[in-house]
Amino acid sequence: MTHALSGPLPDEAIVAPELVFGEIWDGSAVSELIRSKCAFGETPAFLFLGQKEAALLREHLGQVFGSEAVSTLRDTYYMGLEVVEIECERFLFAGGRKTVRTLQDPTSRRPNWQDRSTDALWQFRI
Repeated sequence: MTHALSGPLPDEAIVAPELVFGEIWDGSAVSELIRSKCAFGETPAFLFLGQKEAALLREHLGQVFGSEAVSTLRDTYYMGLEVVEIECERFLFAGGRKTVRTLQDPTSRRPNWQDRSTDALWQFRI
């Protein structure tokens, strides 16, 4: 599995898991974790999951999209983070870094409209 990461993937021997689940996936806990790591216009880029957490996420997504739709988490994004399965039994960590891009309103790039009374003077007339 190749990802645009520099350095080794984290695991429980290097980094402590940030969340530990029981028997069900807790989307609100993951959401809180992601929010807690967002600061200064940056947010985590990856959600690293061990085998147990990956199975819980597949089951959670399978309830919504059908189990055949999530047989693998490869190229899957969850709450805006790319899911990366790592080779360990239990692990969950939100890491990496991406810059949050602010969306620009497409109308902000348009020129200002002319005043209707002035604009009427310049209309093409036959």
